[in-house]
Amino acid sequence: MSETRIKLAFIGCGDIAAAHWDGIARIAKRADVTAVVDKNPTAVEAMSKLTGATIFRNIHDALEHGDFIAADIMLPHDQHEFAALACFNSGKHVLLEKPIAHTLESAQKILRASSQTDIVFMIAEQSQYWPDIIEARKLIDQGAIGEVISASGTYYDRVRRDLSGPIPWRYRLEAAGGGVTLDGGAHWIRPLRMMMGEVSEVIGISGNHIAEMEGESWSRTLLRFENNAVGVLTCHNFLCPSAPPELFRITGTKGELLITGGRDGRLSLYNSEFPRGKAVLYGAEGRRDSYGAEINEFCDLILNGGSMTATPEYSLGELCTAKALYKSIETKRWEKVW
Repeated sequence: MSETRIKLAFIGCGDIAAAHWDGIARIAKRADVTAVVDKNPTAVEAMSKLTGATIFRNIHDALEHGDFIAADIMLPHDQHEFAALACFNSGKHVLLEKPIAHTLESAQKILRASSQTDIVFMIAEQSQYWPDIIEARKLIDQGAIGEVISASGTYYDRVRRDLSGPIPWRYRLEAAGGGVTLDGGAHWIRPLRMMMGEVSEVIGISGNHIAEMEGESWSRTLLRFENNAVGVLTCHNFLCPSAPPELFRITGTKGELLITGGRDGRLSLYNSEFPRGKAVLYGAEGRRDSYGAEINEFCDLILNGGSMTATPEYSLGELCTAKALYKSIETKRWEKVW
């Protein structure tokens, strides 16, 4: 392409849009947000004020009258298929917030439709760019902890809203497609896949201690990876104060990697050379920058082409893993992910 900048539409102006805008302002500076789309007048007007973009109340008007070549879709999961296909049909490049869809059937429709176009289609999963996870993978590849045996990950989210108010769309199964595992837990499934390799099968349990939430508010999943290593993923929504969790622990035959530090990602290495542990990095700024990193890669693919860090087909893995968990809860058996 001869262009050096990308005119981008924000389709959906909820909380995540503010994080994407921060990522553009800090990192992905080749993107100009020229259109903002949302049926919520308060949300779309606030985002327009931040970005200077033209307001549209629906996708069709934006596609017909807006000035943009790419769309950043940040809608409830059950609206992903409609929005993505509309953008594909208009020849717009698409960055789609994770998960790819609320059902496997909808995800496959999106993938099939994208394969019939020459647009850039990418799933936005910011944990793909977390520096602590990337560095952990490098250390594993270098043999710093020997042969990997097992892993554990803990996702948590403290519920801060007034539960007497309107029920969030994330709490409705029809819109979200699942509970905490499918939604926030996806940000932990991706790093486990990055560090351990592909998940082959899962078995697990779940429950619900939040009456307003239709999906699970907690789950514990046992994962078997293709290399025969095992992992445990714990996902929780908290209504009360909670202790800081151990985010990830990767155990090998010669040592361990530990990621702590709340949401910041403090990576430490333990092995014979560092028996008391070595602080490898503290990833606070890098994790904040991960939103900008994914948008920057999206812009670079449009402008310059090249290979995608994580294809949409690979990004299907978080949805497949969560859905396999839900099936295993029903069958009480190990269930294949793929």
